[in-house]
Amino acid sequence: MDNKGTEKNSQEKETVKLSCSYSTSNYLYWYRQYPGSAPEFLELILDGTTKTKKSDVDPRLSVKLTKQEQKHVDLKISSAAVSDSALYYCALRPTVTGNIWVPYKNPLPSERDSKNRADKNIVTQERKKCQAELLI
Repeated sequence: MDNKGTEKNSQEKETVKLSCSYSTSNYLYWYRQYPGSAPEFLELILDGTTKTKKSDVDPRLSVKLTKQEQKHVDLKISSAAVSDSALYYCALRPTVTGNIWVPYKNPLPSERDSKNRADKNIVTQERKKCQAELLI
């Protein structure tokens, strides 16, 4: 994932574009966090289309996704206002590949002694985020 820790400064009424590029997941989430508050869910992109959007999200916020070898998602804020100043996150859903549920009818003696066999089958687990701080 690219664009970690980006800070954008903008003027009121300008259009602001926050970008996020990634290549590993089909689930991308956008969040906004105001100082002293918990992150607020804005939108979920699944396989390149908006699947879930917070019902009361300001209509000035829009998401545009372009699929290439590396996926690229822009969060646009039209007619920016001081109230848009916040930390914005794009986050990927954790991804696990490999068969983590392997049936063991008669495991080998060395496997019987293993306390956590499923851990051996986890190939990768990824949790990444991209953030941008917007100051208006």
